[in-house]
Amino acid sequence: MTVYLVGAGPGDPGLITRRGAEVLSRADVVVYDRLVAPALLELAPPGARRIDVGKAPGDDTAARQARINAVLVEEGAAGRTVVRLKGGDPFVFGRGGEEALALRQAGVAFEVVPGVTSAFAAPAYAGVPVTHRGLASSVTVVTGNVVDPAAGGVDWASLARVGGTIVVLMGIERRAEVAARLIEGGRAADTPVVIVHRGSMPDQHVVRTTLGALGSAPLDAPATIVVGAVAGLDLEWFAPGPLAGRTVVVTRSADQGASLAGALRAAGADVVDLPLIDIGPPPDGGAGLAAAGERVRAGAYDWVVCTSANGVERFVATLRDGRDLGATRLAAVGAVTAAAFASHGLVADLVPADANAEDLVAAFAPGPGRVLYPRAVRARPTLAAGLRAKGWDVDEVEAYETRARADDEVPPQVAAALSGATVTFTSPSAVEAYRRRASLPVPAVVACIGPVTADAARRAGLRVDVVADDHSAAGLVAALIANESGRRRT
Repeated sequence: MTVYLVGAGPGDPGLITRRGAEVLSRADVVVYDRLVAPALLELAPPGARRIDVGKAPGDDTAARQARINAVLVEEGAAGRTVVRLKGGDPFVFGRGGEEALALRQAGVAFEVVPGVTSAFAAPAYAGVPVTHRGLASSVTVVTGNVVDPAAGGVDWASLARVGGTIVVLMGIERRAEVAARLIEGGRAADTPVVIVHRGSMPDQHVVRTTLGALGSAPLDAPATIVVGAVAGLDLEWFAPGPLAGRTVVVTRSADQGASLAGALRAAGADVVDLPLIDIGPPPDGGAGLAAAGERVRAGAYDWVVCTSANGVERFVATLRDGRDLGATRLAAVGAVTAAAFASHGLVADLVPADANAEDLVAAFAPGPGRVLYPRAVRARPTLAAGLRAKGWDVDEVEAYETRARADDEVPPQVAAALSGATVTFTSPSAVEAYRRRASLPVPAVVACIGPVTADAARRAGLRVDVVADDHSAAGLVAALIANESGRRRT
């Protein structure tokens, strides 16, 4: 087994390398820092142990690093696959070299997976190239943690004379002193400066100033400071989305939450993955559905009705190909379910305008005839009862079961992000799973994919703030954007 020193990138979880994501996907243990995006922790297997080694106020840096080294050596020596997940690049002011040295001395195998450093990514996201023909042919990356050269800090006077671009990491607290020393060394007070707060993140904020005014610039850590002529360029391309500044929690199952999380990130939200449910086989292991598939091939049904993509996937798995359907027609509760059929080359013959069971029943002509309904365990009785009332013989078969995930400990980063966050629910089972966990706070904002889920949330004692008209991931995001737009106007 190996200890992997992995660069997590500057902040945006999409900027981790493919190699970094791959080793995370098979980690036994993840040792991570405070600035690592919570979404990256979800790339690890559900059973992987997650160890938070983020710096706390008052921590002694040397003692903390010694503890981290000890954890890596102990876990690696025990034969586990360990991922040390570090912000940016592990070898750029990340103490990755110290950790590699400790592992080498202990005889523990390791691999370094480079990451995108904020020294270059943050300026790029602010539209500032750190080198540019005619303006800067060199770039120097320094730390602002220790300013006094006598105490081991940077020789600012020499650096000021070098020219080119200066990128200062971890220097926001001492920016006034950094600016003063560079000016003393010969840099002009009107030298352009760009400060990028939380570069590459949805709530990125950019301040443009000069070296002389750097000390009074109103900005908090984490931030990257760029000093030099290139900071006078404004090639800004990154625009915060309509949900910028909002933390949104996705409670959908891990394998189905990706589309919702992706759409939320595209809208600028800071997404926290908190999968609370899993989709699995029904209690009979799928035997009932397999038998129903045989009856479909024998031409026993006039219609097959599905009310979710999960139902579609499990039903289609019983078919050899579309020819097994014969004259049997397909009905889908909405566009998302119809798209699930389409992904297998099948066309839904009946799709109501509104994605709900009531409208699907209304769209059906009166019976007689026979309908196969592959459904979830404990599904609402609305569809089957409605079709029977219209003269149809409905064969309900349990195709899958939605189960609450084990009450795994919520990682500290995720727990912290829940405060003041918008929590999305896409099913009543997700609402139930959330409320079952006593450690989870009452959401500040509740957003539901449709009225059925919203009713479940209200019964659970939650105030529902947003309900999507289009009962899909895209519709839920659109409803959140509309809600945010309305909030900003008031």
